[in-house]
Amino acid sequence: MRKKSAATATTGATAAKKTATAKKTAAPAKKSAATAKKTAATAKKSAATVKKSAATAKKAAAKAPAAKAPAAKAESRVAMVRRARRINRELAEVYPYAHPELDFRNSFELLVATVLSAQTTDLRVNQTTPALFAAYPTPEDMAAADPERLEELIRPTGFFRAKAKSLLGLSAALRDRFDGEVPGRLEDLVTLPGVGRKTANVVLGNAYGVPGITVDTHFGRLVRRFGWTEQTDPEKVEAEIAEIFPKSEWTMLSHRVVFHGRRICHSRKPACGACPIAHDCPSYGEGELDPEKAKKLLKYEKGGQPGQRLRPPADYPGQPAPPLAGR
Repeated sequence: MRKKSAATATTGATAAKKTATAKKTAAPAKKSAATAKKTAATAKKSAATVKKSAATAKKAAAKAPAAKAPAAKAESRVAMVRRARRINRELAEVYPYAHPELDFRNSFELLVATVLSAQTTDLRVNQTTPALFAAYPTPEDMAAADPERLEELIRPTGFFRAKAKSLLGLSAALRDRFDGEVPGRLEDLVTLPGVGRKTANVVLGNAYGVPGITVDTHFGRLVRRFGWTEQTDPEKVEAEIAEIFPKSEWTMLSHRVVFHGRRICHSRKPACGACPIAHDCPSYGEGELDPEKAKKLLKYEKGGQPGQRLRPPADYPGQPAPPLAGR
């Protein structure tokens, strides 16, 4: 019995020794695992710090002012004038038939038609004036017109009451101050009721052959797009454009620019992809660039449609406009 107990004790001691050894062996392994876990946590923390730093740098970069591209070299005055005159020559080739788009047979009819053209289209004026001039062919006739009948005749042009007042006033002035004749000087024309520099230049340039620049909505819009001026006041625009071109070009320049504005270089959506002077235009790209889509934006003879005049010049390549329905 004593022998068996001793053996058992020996076996227990051996087992205890093995267990202690195992525990002693496991401790470093456990410590290594903890160290590895701590290292992994440190690495994760470092990665998060790097990520945060990158985000901070990105945010700071976003707030920082963007680096500006080198500014394009400003166009010199000489270069602009050369380009402007080149555009005029190119427009002359595109619109060799450019003309005033109001129907008229004499200076009085042109003066009246131009006054009526405010805030409406030349087409609507041309559809209205045949009946008007049939009733009142001379300044004397129009000065004696019944205001209500005159208003009714010009009603299609809009603002007919104000326009009727101007027509009655200018007709009376022509009768009383100019012997029933339309004067051929700008200084005299602008004294007539309803007549400003634009109207005066239209009459002078197209009825009397006196050069003038007509700054209407189309002309003003295009010369700014072309970079010829930054002015918006019509008189200042006229003055600056007059310095660029010789006087002999003023009247036809006006027609060409207006023709281009009505047919291709529209206000809201220019047909840039169909523009023959795109290579000289600093505003190229503001409108439709696709050639096929741009072609669909063309108006009047460029789009295969009737023009604005019921009686166009013989060299006009388009179709005459139709008369007003019911007249």
